[in-house]
Amino acid sequence: MRRSGFLNSIAALWFALFMLAPVVQAVPAEDQKPFRVMVLGDSLSAAYGISPKQGWVTLLAERLRQEAYSAEVVNAAISGNTTAAGRSRLAGALAEHQPNLVLLELGGNDGLQVLPLQAMRKNLETMIDEIRESGADVVLLGIRIPPNYGQRYTHAFERVFKEVAEEKKTPFLPFLLEGVVEHSGWMQDDGIHPTAAAQPAILENVWPVLKPLLPAGKKRE
Repeated sequence: MRRSGFLNSIAALWFALFMLAPVVQAVPAEDQKPFRVMVLGDSLSAAYGISPKQGWVTLLAERLRQEAYSAEVVNAAISGNTTAAGRSRLAGALAEHQPNLVLLELGGNDGLQVLPLQAMRKNLETMIDEIRESGADVVLLGIRIPPNYGQRYTHAFERVFKEVAEEKKTPFLPFLLEGVVEHSGWMQDDGIHPTAAAQPAILENVWPVLKPLLPAGKKRE
């Protein structure tokens, strides 16, 4: 009788563990950490001169919600940042926000300040390496500067983005403001920053290079 009772107890224990196993192993979709996109940029991403709600980064967050992506957006853009400034705060931003994907939009202020292009290149390369070392993917968003800075410098400036993207094999948007700067009424009076009306077009430029890197799974309807 004692042996029979012992075996019955063991059987009951295994049955209980079997019943509990699916509960322990399954992770409800709503408890999963959302895919996080971080934008590390300057005034072009910080909605300079317009309401933050009108900026392309906010519009990106809205599109992700509308299309039911299990993803969120963190805007870590600061007006006036150069690549050196972005590099200096990158580690802190990565630690704080723990993104899965970083949209790297820096370099415009380097060009406007006519800073050494070799330093800009090094900063971009270092940031791409640090982002990948954190476990995140990265997209490089290129920019161009007005032609009045001289043909030699402006062309060399533009080549930096292309060459860095090729060397690092990074998804790349050559010009964030493609089709924007030529459009009447889409640039603020300074000729550098886009108006609110231009922000949807900027998002349309970013979306094709961003979308393939978003998680395939979507939220439940």
